[in-house]
Amino acid sequence: MKNLLLAILSGLVLALGWPTYGFPGLLFFGFIPLLWATERLLQSESSRPVLKIFGLAYLSFFIFNIITTWWLYNSTPFGMWFAVLANALLMTGVWLLYVRVRKRFARHLSLVFLAATWMLFEFMHLNWEFAWPWLNLGNGFADYTRWIQWYEYTGTFGGTLWVWVVNAFLFSAGFHFAETHNRKKFFNKLVLATLLILIPIGIGQAMFYTYTEADNPVEIVLLQPNIDPYTEKYNTTNERIADLLFSIADTTLTQNTDFLIAPETVLAEGAGVNLRDFEYSPERSRASEYLSQYPNLNYLTGIQFFRLYENEKDILPTTNFMGYNRIGNPIYADFFNSAFMLNRLDSTQIYHKSKLVVGVENFPYQSILKPLLGDVMIDLGGTVSMKTTQENRGVFKGAEGLQVGPVICYESVFGEFVTGYVAEGAQFLAIITNDAWWGDTQGHKQHLNYARLRAIETRRSIARSANTGISAFIDQKGTITKTLGYELQGSLKGTLNANNGLTFYVRYGDYLARGAGLIAVVLLIWSFFKKPQKPLTDRGNK
Repeated sequence: MKNLLLAILSGLVLALGWPTYGFPGLLFFGFIPLLWATERLLQSESSRPVLKIFGLAYLSFFIFNIITTWWLYNSTPFGMWFAVLANALLMTGVWLLYVRVRKRFARHLSLVFLAATWMLFEFMHLNWEFAWPWLNLGNGFADYTRWIQWYEYTGTFGGTLWVWVVNAFLFSAGFHFAETHNRKKFFNKLVLATLLILIPIGIGQAMFYTYTEADNPVEIVLLQPNIDPYTEKYNTTNERIADLLFSIADTTLTQNTDFLIAPETVLAEGAGVNLRDFEYSPERSRASEYLSQYPNLNYLTGIQFFRLYENEKDILPTTNFMGYNRIGNPIYADFFNSAFMLNRLDSTQIYHKSKLVVGVENFPYQSILKPLLGDVMIDLGGTVSMKTTQENRGVFKGAEGLQVGPVICYESVFGEFVTGYVAEGAQFLAIITNDAWWGDTQGHKQHLNYARLRAIETRRSIARSANTGISAFIDQKGTITKTLGYELQGSLKGTLNANNGLTFYVRYGDYLARGAGLIAVVLLIWSFFKKPQKPLTDRGNK
């Protein structure tokens, strides 16, 4: 019963440390109860300790996942349960690897392995086709950006490492005290643990108050049309949507405005707009007509494109089979969640979203799973097709030469991915999104705050246009300077500073995760050449 309560406590503490309702300081203690229960079982004479540890770990991580991401239920009940149950299982898998290594190595070395393996797990979630990095531990500080200004050097993996160093140190100190009752040594370790928490916070605060943005102002207007994606978005003509957008823009735009930014897939009538014909489409003509009133304006917006094929040799792995034409030949189509930008230069710039939502825009490992599962795609208001991506990040060049990175929705959760825009020359970032799928829950609030991490990592100001959710301006320190709230329709005008500098993180990416992965793999391989230690309680294991 004690072990069960410890497992529940771990799940609750981790969940209550999550943004945007929690306090991230709790993350420094969240794993300690589960580590304690695990160590007790490994040192006991209990039968099937590994099976019991599996149950306890899964319970902890299920609680953590369900409390922090339950809001997915509002868009897809099946998707929510899959994400919660599968992610909890993956976290438990990391824990079982730790148990294997703990049986063979001393406690301190085993904790190093656990921290490194967890970072490798998070890195995997950023890069494989089942990508779900929402609960990567470094994201937990998204609402306390003054603590983590040093993310410009480490990215979010610096936060993950910070959480694990403190948890491991406190657990080791506490368990050693329980075995030795050496109060003086325990007190000294508590002082050191306090410093491990406070020193990085102090460094972050110092960086926050000393960082100064170069004066390079850009005037931007954000549009938030507040279109219901379930009942309106895919059933309203693009002409009517354009009329709505430009009528909202008219209330705020001036001749000095540099950028007008509208949200993700705001133009999504039917199957979308034919990519091959876009240069001659009503959508482009209507936008060009409006831009003629504002010669210096750059118009950036989201759109759904499609491209048709009848020749099988042209199809891609992401191409969708659409049926047969009148003479019985097969028809194929690529679909794109895209952004385009127009200005007086009269050249259309297009970028296709490349980090896709699992099950909605992407069928993971299709060649393997589709023969087994069939067309298992989740319907979120019409987006039930595989989306096609592009290999490199696209950067749009404004009429006056200013360059912007068009980050589309889910892409903003991927730190190293977003640095690709900056490496290509983006001087500020435009995040276009649609957060209405989840209702007025923690989902859209967490998504907004994760954007603040990207601002710190890249030292790029962010203009965030949401269909609904929260449209916002974020400065280079991750501070939200202006917002337009959930379910409000309107425009938001603000001024951001562009930046040309490259941070350490932009240059080197997730180097901490790669280093941790190497450590994890080396220790795991080494464990196969070590015999389990018996008893686990001897002094050599402390």
